[in-house]
Amino acid sequence: MTAETNISSLASLAYIPYIDSNGQLPENFQGQIGVYAIFDQEKVLQYVGYSRDVYLSLKQYLVRQPQKCYWVKIQTIERPSRTVLENIEKAWIEENGSVPVGNKDDKDQWTQPIDAKVLMTPEEYANYENSIDEVAKTKIIKNVARRVEAEILKVLEERGLQAQIRFNPKLKEEGLLDLK
Repeated sequence: MTAETNISSLASLAYIPYIDSNGQLPENFQGQIGVYAIFDQEKVLQYVGYSRDVYLSLKQYLVRQPQKCYWVKIQTIERPSRTVLENIEKAWIEENGSVPVGNKDDKDQWTQPIDAKVLMTPEEYANYENSIDEVAKTKIIKNVARRVEAEILKVLEERGLQAQIRFNPKLKEEGLLDLK
């Protein structure tokens, strides 16, 4: 018994604004299983992925790559099937003619929490290196994460985002930013 799902060509799907005129993400995809193609401002394909909750994934990508998330194309499926999702993802990448940078060289920037430690200023790094106890180091890392979080939220606010963004507070102690 095979699950037959029609694979829509990427070209046949409409571009959906990542952030609509009300400052919201495409909420109608909340809880939907599907494949999505994310495009930058010039509608150049940046990343193709799939998820059990398209809305939550789109929100996560916007936080990780705000400068690369302007348009999205989505195909949903009714029942979870990794095979079907992978087949759609593969077909879209082939249709594109090349693997998007987010699916090869920059994959970690799309799929992993933001590592605020690599974004330390020279002053923050010096303070961190000169700290003798772990409590002080943790505090510095947490403050770096808060600074990076504020910078991301400012960029999203400038883009007009009204949707609620909440980072996982426990990860900040490790210098990581990811949505809760």
